[in-house]
Amino acid sequence: MIIRQCEFIKSAVTPDQYPDLDLPEIAFSGRSNVGKSSLINSLLNRKKMVKVSSSPGKTRTINFFLINEQFILVDLPGYGYAAVSKQEKASWGRMIESYLKSRDNLANVVLLVDIRHKPTGDDKLMYDFIKYYRESVIIVATKLDKITKTAVQGSLSLIRDTLQTDERDRIIPYSSETHAGRDELWELLKHE
Repeated sequence: MIIRQCEFIKSAVTPDQYPDLDLPEIAFSGRSNVGKSSLINSLLNRKKMVKVSSSPGKTRTINFFLINEQFILVDLPGYGYAAVSKQEKASWGRMIESYLKSRDNLANVVLLVDIRHKPTGDDKLMYDFIKYYRESVIIVATKLDKITKTAVQGSLSLIRDTLQTDERDRIIPYSSETHAGRDELWELLKHE
């Protein structure tokens, strides 16, 4: 996909702060250190559209980006970050759940997992949550450039088995460094 225009619209914490645009939204969800910001920048072919931090847990709001004036990419706060209080984790969980359950514009949710590691209990909970509301889940296995080519299939099998995916779900190995998986992911997202 050719990105002619992308702009940050706003950050939100509560539904009354969401953008008032009648456009489809594609949300990205994943652990705090899974590389969400890097993936979104890679998808948009921009280096600094979404702030990338060296320390996880920096995204604490729901961030909306208008793309080609046709749809909106949504960067959800990362989950599973241990260095914040239980109270703050709970408030992020409520914020994410409220958005995913109540947003009429939501066209799809992309779940990011790290290809190098077995999905966590939090990843499984998020997968199950998305699956409850949607027939299929797009799972992006990030950091593809960090493992060998021979390890890819075993890693993807571990992700499938741990999340208990079905034949309707899609898993895309992705590298924000090399853009491997970018075209395949855009192809899926275009049809939402």
